[in-house]
Amino acid sequence: MSLIYILFAALVISSCNIIEPDNDPVTYGESYIPNLLSTDKAAYKPGEKVTLSLNSMPEGSVTVRYTHLGKILKQEPLSSSRWTWQPPAEDFQGYMVELHKNVNGRDEVISSIGIDVSSEPSRFPRNGFLSTYGKMSASDIANVLNDLNRYHINYVQFQDWHWKHHHPLAGSATQPMDVWTDIISRNCYRSTVQGYIDGAHKRGMVTLFYNLGYGCLEDYATDDVNPEWLMYTDKLHTHVDNHPLGSPFKSAIYLTDLHNDGWRDYLRARNDEVYSVFNFDGWQIDQLGVRPTTVYDYSGNVIDVQSAFGSFIANEKTAQPDKRIVMNAVGQYGQQGQIASAPVDFCYTEVWEHSNTDGYGIFSRIITDNANWSNGKQTVLAAYLNYDLGLKGRGYFNTPGIIMATAAASAWGGTILQMGEHMLCHEYFPDDNLSMTGELKRAMIRYYDFAVAYENLLRPATPAGGINSDWYGVDVTTTSAYVFNQWGPKTNQIATVGRHLDDCDVIHLLSYRNATHLDWCDSDGDQAPQSLVKDIPVSFAVSAQPSRVWVATPDYQQGAAQEVAWEYSGGQLTLTVPAIQYWTMIVVEK
Repeated sequence: MSLIYILFAALVISSCNIIEPDNDPVTYGESYIPNLLSTDKAAYKPGEKVTLSLNSMPEGSVTVRYTHLGKILKQEPLSSSRWTWQPPAEDFQGYMVELHKNVNGRDEVISSIGIDVSSEPSRFPRNGFLSTYGKMSASDIANVLNDLNRYHINYVQFQDWHWKHHHPLAGSATQPMDVWTDIISRNCYRSTVQGYIDGAHKRGMVTLFYNLGYGCLEDYATDDVNPEWLMYTDKLHTHVDNHPLGSPFKSAIYLTDLHNDGWRDYLRARNDEVYSVFNFDGWQIDQLGVRPTTVYDYSGNVIDVQSAFGSFIANEKTAQPDKRIVMNAVGQYGQQGQIASAPVDFCYTEVWEHSNTDGYGIFSRIITDNANWSNGKQTVLAAYLNYDLGLKGRGYFNTPGIIMATAAASAWGGTILQMGEHMLCHEYFPDDNLSMTGELKRAMIRYYDFAVAYENLLRPATPAGGINSDWYGVDVTTTSAYVFNQWGPKTNQIATVGRHLDDCDVIHLLSYRNATHLDWCDSDGDQAPQSLVKDIPVSFAVSAQPSRVWVATPDYQQGAAQEVAWEYSGGQLTLTVPAIQYWTMIVVEK
């Protein structure tokens, strides 16, 4: 949330006309998808049993199939709407549970769900958020967390939970307030914040409290913030650097010098107070990116803001070694040489660069840069989709634009911060101007299940020989009318990229055949849907004769793997891809 609260005043007075889409704008809930599978946790430790449940029992004979990377581990008849499964003991593995039914003589997957078994959540981070903490009942809290759980969210940011940027805990460690007001004077309840923390922990989620690393409100002097700790826009410390905010905000944000030991000690003491009252698992640190003017410390020395990030994170980790840290890199500001190499759980980039030519390639560049700079850490992108559409007033997300961005980020091994009490479209997280249609909700469940089930292929461990050495261009030929090109994306074509892993090659096919444009943001919400096409013959080079070839896509057969026939001759592999809509993955086992 780095460009904090920009344009929020416009948002709160924007038009409330609801634009009805052509598809189904249903409210989220278990009833909107027949036979929806759910699990009791977002992720599991090795050795933990998985409890699965169905919102409704399907008619007829149904088989439950437990799979790992396209291989069947076990199958049994479905006999109940609630049951348990014991996954294998191996750590850091993704699985898919599938419900199979014979429909008109054809095996159909009527429901599926991904399952993540990992002792450490940073191995496969999936970031979500919360942003409203009014008086809530236990059932209200459970409903929100159950939605996040269904998307397998394993890190939850608590956005805008705090009292003041420089004094996040309302009250004191010994006498915390039960109710306080946030930056726009909304009431926040201690019982709601704690209820969310407890409920998230019950579901295997990590909880991170949000706060800026170097900011305070205008009443900072009353809370013992020393003017010598601030940043100034002049050498004579006359004008404090600040991030202006209008109504309804309490105050502008006045910026402190992150190099200053006095500020560091002060904020660390305030964080200790937070941890003494709330059992948060760590801190989501925000920043403001490049300052528009030169900034100075109290003595008149020029400040290089980003050069403090690495040591600041390291000091915080030393002070609270059991607490987790994630820090926002605004447009990658401070990521290289500072944040990525510091003790953060994963790399978090707020994406502001837009381009209709580079387009979705911005994602692949950020994800691979972060992996290189951090020696293999995973990436979460704060990428605000349908941004301008949301500023125009209330309406619905454009499903094709959301899916295409999600597919590109996922294929390259990243994830997008999207899911909270609502889907995210703005850097001010409480903004819920855009709603999800039923079509989009169904698609997002499939895409999150897919990312979990195949996480070992999509987000493999750091390969020997270098971070990027495993990516390669794939020259796909076909006898069909469709045109394939090596990544990056081109309109009217299907982009390809491959990845060499130890025991297989993974080839991603990302369709832009009907694309209106190539800007990942789809800011105006005018990206066109991609039609589903079936049975596409393809050929491409492989290093050796495969032992097995299979295909999977979140757009068909609920993401279940489909083994396919193939031919190998002269170093070329030929097969028929069952379906391509937005994203299809071919796996060639060695």
